[in-house]
Amino acid sequence: MSLRTQSDGDDDVEENENDNEVFDILRDLYPNNLDDIDGSSSYIFNDVEEPNMATKKFYNLMKDSQDPVYEGCKSSKMSALLKLLHIKTLGRWSNESFTMLLDFLKKELLPKVSNLPDSYYEAKKTIKDLGLSYEKIDACVNDCMLYWKENESLDSCNICGASRWKSNKHIGEDKCKKNGKKIPHKTLRYFPLKPRLQRLFMCSKTASLMTWHHGKKKKDGTMRHPVDGLAWESFDKEFPNFASDPRNVRLGLASDGFQPFANSKTPYSIWPVVLIPYNLPPELCMKQSNLILSMLIPGPKGPGDAIDIYLQPLIEELRDLWDNGVETFDASAQNHFNLRASLMWTINDFPAYAMLSGWSTKGYLACPCCQKDTRSEWLSHGGKECYMGHRCYLPMNHRWRKDKDSFDGKVERSLPPKPCSIDEILHQLEDLENIVLSNDPQVKKKIKHDLRGDNWNKKSILFKLPYWKAQLLRHNLDVMHIEKNICDSILGTIMNINGKTKDTLKSRLDLKAMGVRSTLHPIEDGDKFKLPPAPFTFSASEKKTFCNFLKELKVLDGFSSNISYCVNLKDSKISGLKSHDCHVILEHLLPLAIRGLLTPLVREALTELSMYFTLLCAKVLNVEELN
Repeated sequence: MSLRTQSDGDDDVEENENDNEVFDILRDLYPNNLDDIDGSSSYIFNDVEEPNMATKKFYNLMKDSQDPVYEGCKSSKMSALLKLLHIKTLGRWSNESFTMLLDFLKKELLPKVSNLPDSYYEAKKTIKDLGLSYEKIDACVNDCMLYWKENESLDSCNICGASRWKSNKHIGEDKCKKNGKKIPHKTLRYFPLKPRLQRLFMCSKTASLMTWHHGKKKKDGTMRHPVDGLAWESFDKEFPNFASDPRNVRLGLASDGFQPFANSKTPYSIWPVVLIPYNLPPELCMKQSNLILSMLIPGPKGPGDAIDIYLQPLIEELRDLWDNGVETFDASAQNHFNLRASLMWTINDFPAYAMLSGWSTKGYLACPCCQKDTRSEWLSHGGKECYMGHRCYLPMNHRWRKDKDSFDGKVERSLPPKPCSIDEILHQLEDLENIVLSNDPQVKKKIKHDLRGDNWNKKSILFKLPYWKAQLLRHNLDVMHIEKNICDSILGTIMNINGKTKDTLKSRLDLKAMGVRSTLHPIEDGDKFKLPPAPFTFSASEKKTFCNFLKELKVLDGFSSNISYCVNLKDSKISGLKSHDCHVILEHLLPLAIRGLLTPLVREALTELSMYFTLLCAKVLNVEELN
C-alpha cells in the first residue's frame, strides 16, 4: 500500500483501488465465503492449507481496519489513519500535536467515532502491526560501526573512540536530550525484508504474478525482462535447486544519495537503498509501488566505502533467506512454502559503483572492466586523466583503426583487454579482508595503489553472500545518470556555455601537446591566446535558432517537464535540466533541433549518438543491435 499526494479528482479512484486490493486479500482469507467479510463467520478451508498465525493476524487486522470511520463515511479507519499520518509527515507536526488532533476529532468534532486511535503512539502501533515499521540502529558518527547486536549497549565507537551521543560543551550532555533520552549522532533506519517479501504472496493476484517469469524466456533474440538475459540463465544453471521453485524471489539493489531538504544550499546527503523484485512482469517490477525501500543511510555526507557498515543488516537477512528461507503462505496456491531470495546485481551511477564494488573509479586505473590494462593519459594542462584507446574494441579490419588524424595520431593495432576472472579478483582482494572502513581521517587506512598495482579499496561486503562470486553480472550502471552527463556536456560544448563547455583553452593546449587536431591548436597573440573556431560549436545565429526551437516546443502532457522554462533566449543559455529532461533531449529532440545547423559530420555523429541511446533504452532490446 503506497501513499501518494494526488489531486482531489483522483481521490475516489485511489480509494476504489485500495478497496479492491483489500477485498482481494479478504477474499483469499474466505475462499468459500466471498461475500461474508463482516467477521461473523469462521474460517472455512476445503482441500487447502490454513494460513499461519502471522498471516491470519495480518488478514484480521486488514479486515477490522476496513470499518468506516463513522456510518456513511467513505473512508475506512485504515485509509483515514494513513492519510492523517501522511499529512503529519508532510506538515512536520510534532507527536504531541498529532495526539491533540486525534483528541479533538474524537471528543468535539466526531464524538460518535470510537475506532480512531487515542494517540500518536497507538496510531504508530497500528502501522507497526501492518508491517510498515522499521528498526532504528545507531551508527558511529565517522561510519566506523553500527551499535548493533553485541555492540548495542556501547556508548562510544570501538574503532575511533567517538561518542555515540550528541553533546553540547556549553549546555552539558544531560540537556542534549529528547524526551529524556540521549540523542545519537547517526541513526540507520532499516526496514526488515522478510515480512515485506511475505506480503507479496498474501494477495492472490500478486502471488500469481510473482511466478510470471517462469517459462517466459524469449527465444527470438530480444530482451524485455532480466529473465531473457544471460545472467539469469547462468544463475539458473549454477543453482538449479533455487531455480526449481519460481516463487523464490530475485532482487536488484539500487542506491544513490539525494538532497532531502527544500533548501538545496543545506549540505546534506541521505542514501536510500532500494530493492527491485524481478519476479514481477516488466511493466510492474519497476513500478514505484512495487519497489522495496530497504534502508535509509543518514548524512550529512555520503558513506563512501563505509557503506558496507550500513549494509550489514541487509546482507545478514539476505544470507538467511538464501540458507534457510522463511515460511510463507501463498494465497494463489492456498499453501505454505519455504520462500528464498537472492540478490542478482546492483544498479548505480559510477561513483556509487566504486562504493559498492570496492574498485575505485578514479585515477589512472579507473575502468573496473579493463582494471590493470586501463589505457589512460595524464593531461598536463587540464590536470586530469584522459582515457584513450577505445578503438582496440573495434574489429581488426575496421577503417577507424588506421585513421590517425581523427583520433590520437596513431594506428591502433592492439587487442581489447581480457576481463579478469572471479578467481583473479578474489586473489587481488585477499589482503583487503579486514581493512578498516571509516571516514575518520586519523583511523582510515588505505592500501597504496602504487604498491598494490590496482585500484581496489576494499573487499565488498556483497562477497559474503554465498552466491555472489558465481554471478555473471554483479554491477550495472544507471543509464539515466550517463545520459544526463553526456547531454550536459554536449549542450555546454555546442553552445559554448562558459563553465559548461569542454572546449576550453586548457583542452586546446592539451591537443597541441599531443600533436593532434592541428586546426584547433590555440594561436598566440602577444601574451594571450586565440582559439580557432571549432566545427562543433554554434555560431551566434545558430545558437539563437536552437534556443528558439526548444522554447517554442510543444509536447504531450507527461512526455517531459516544460523544457522552455530552462531556456534563456536573452543570453542563449540552457540551465536547470533534470535527468528526465536530458533523457528526452538526447534521445528525441537533439536530432530535430540541430537540423540545418553545424557541419554534416557533426550532425551525423550527434544523430548516431542519439540513436545509440534510443536503442539502448528501448523497452524491447534486440541482441544483434546491442552487439
